[in-house]
Amino acid sequence: MGSEKPRTNMLAVGVRIFAATLVALSLSVISWQVIKAEASQNSPPQNQTSTPSAQTPADLVLTNAVISTMDENHPRASMIAIRGGTIVAVAFNISDAIKSDQAAAVEALIGPNTRVIDLHKQFAMPGFNDAHAHLFSAAYAKLEVDLSGVKSLAEFQQRIRDRLKDYKPGEWVLGRGWDHTLWPEKKFPTRQDLDALSTERPMLFSRLDGHVAVANSRALKIAGIKRATPDPPGGHIERDAKSGEPTGMLEEDSAINLVYKHVPPYSAEQRLRGFELVMDEAAQYGVTSVQDNSVMDADDSANWGWQNFLLLQQLQREGKLKFRITEWLPFNAPLPRLEEMRRIGGSTSPGNPGDPWLTTGQLKLILDGSLGSRTAAMLAPYSDDPSTSGILEVNPDQLKQMAIERDRAGFQLAFHAIGDRANRVALDTFAAVLEANGPRDRRDRVEHAQVVEAGDFARFGKLNVIASMQPAHLLDDERWAADRLGPERSRGAYAWKTMEKNGVRLAFGTDYPVVAINPLRGIYACVTRQLPDGTPDHGWEPQERLRAKNCFLAYTVGSAYAQFEEQRKGAIAPGMLADIVVYPRDLNQTKASAILTLPVVMTIVGGKIVYQQPQQ
Repeated sequence: MGSEKPRTNMLAVGVRIFAATLVALSLSVISWQVIKAEASQNSPPQNQTSTPSAQTPADLVLTNAVISTMDENHPRASMIAIRGGTIVAVAFNISDAIKSDQAAAVEALIGPNTRVIDLHKQFAMPGFNDAHAHLFSAAYAKLEVDLSGVKSLAEFQQRIRDRLKDYKPGEWVLGRGWDHTLWPEKKFPTRQDLDALSTERPMLFSRLDGHVAVANSRALKIAGIKRATPDPPGGHIERDAKSGEPTGMLEEDSAINLVYKHVPPYSAEQRLRGFELVMDEAAQYGVTSVQDNSVMDADDSANWGWQNFLLLQQLQREGKLKFRITEWLPFNAPLPRLEEMRRIGGSTSPGNPGDPWLTTGQLKLILDGSLGSRTAAMLAPYSDDPSTSGILEVNPDQLKQMAIERDRAGFQLAFHAIGDRANRVALDTFAAVLEANGPRDRRDRVEHAQVVEAGDFARFGKLNVIASMQPAHLLDDERWAADRLGPERSRGAYAWKTMEKNGVRLAFGTDYPVVAINPLRGIYACVTRQLPDGTPDHGWEPQERLRAKNCFLAYTVGSAYAQFEEQRKGAIAPGMLADIVVYPRDLNQTKASAILTLPVVMTIVGGKIVYQQPQQ
């Protein structure tokens, strides 16, 4: 843990400040940096309305630290001064003489009310920017049955059974997180498995990826799903091979929503409580920014999904946010509604930094499903199930027309694409947009980009499409991905190094709550391509591993670039937002196997400590 120096001797402090200031002024020709945060580059931090002068004392100073700045010009530092939520001075490690001058410059900003924390050589770096999360799905999960990690159907049933006492008769029982590939039989659950627990309460439980869910007979009856119910567009109602009756398994959003639309929405108080738990969890893992997809589709843009964004605005006004949020908007909402939401929520784009705490961002559309449930859209059938090539949820020609229209209105576009067919459709769409509307700084993205055909990597680079990927998915998918894909397609799966070689910018996140929000799980996967137990020996498709430095860059600088915020996020340098995470030791010098359990010592957002490791 860091320690704070007492600031009791006011005269001594004043003398030291005066002397240090004279030293700093006399050495202005030397390469140390103390700058004024220009209003034209950075919007005022939360609850901050003005920028003080360069010599106004700092609010917080971190000293005696090992700092990885992510600034390629000055990669290491030892001290940071923070004022008004912004970094105003850094003592970079350049040479002993210059370092001493910079340290003096930082100390010149220490006033009687400055909080000074000695980190005792602990490791600090820019806070993590999760480039892909679902915050309110996570908030709801805090209120529901947690099925993550269950190892069998029996354990799945028992975990639900244990929670039934918390629900009234007739009340919906919801949950998420199960993964049938962990079970011995590796088969989807059925409505009969749930009916054995209750036929009185309607039930709906989604798989960890959110692309399939299982409902009991009561829930199917409420939704009116019968043997003759047709599959909705882009979805599938699984049916028994002999009887033709629904099994309870629903694949993709359009099918799941046949049931889910009958679930009463949570109250504002319930959603707020769940979100507070999410904020605490994120802060505990050093996450300081999140790019969020909680307004999922056109219906959600008019209902409780958008109400969640308004709830975030309330928290922002009250100064209660513990991390910064960029909220994505649903691609398929009508264009006038999208423009209205952008006016209400603000936005960030080149030359328009937007609100640093809460703003709207890209438009997102789901093109296919997931690899684990075999609903990701593939160019050829699955190797372990030749009867299916997954589900493409869009009409490619209609998608191009809508994309051209939304791009023309100045929106950043992003498509969820996991299978190689879906990735190709995404790239074809971006190419059509470029041809129709001409070049500009778009920063369009593919979310996930898990399986890409060999010839399409170069297209990512040529079209300047960002690959927004989640390395931690490999910690689950590695167990079965080779079976789904076969050896040839596996070489184009989770291909971080190949993306990098083709000049593709990477932005890393988690897909929380699909996987844990802890960024170090993604760093571990990125460096090793191994399961948590260290297998296989050299990692799955080891040629796609990245150096630790590049993994961290994708999670900081890369994620900031992907949301047009690289001028104020992702690095520790004067003028950048003071978003910092502290670990007990240098992550670059820590064995990969130890990274998974390394705790966060402190998380700082906007110069405020939002999490501190409890004293032992």
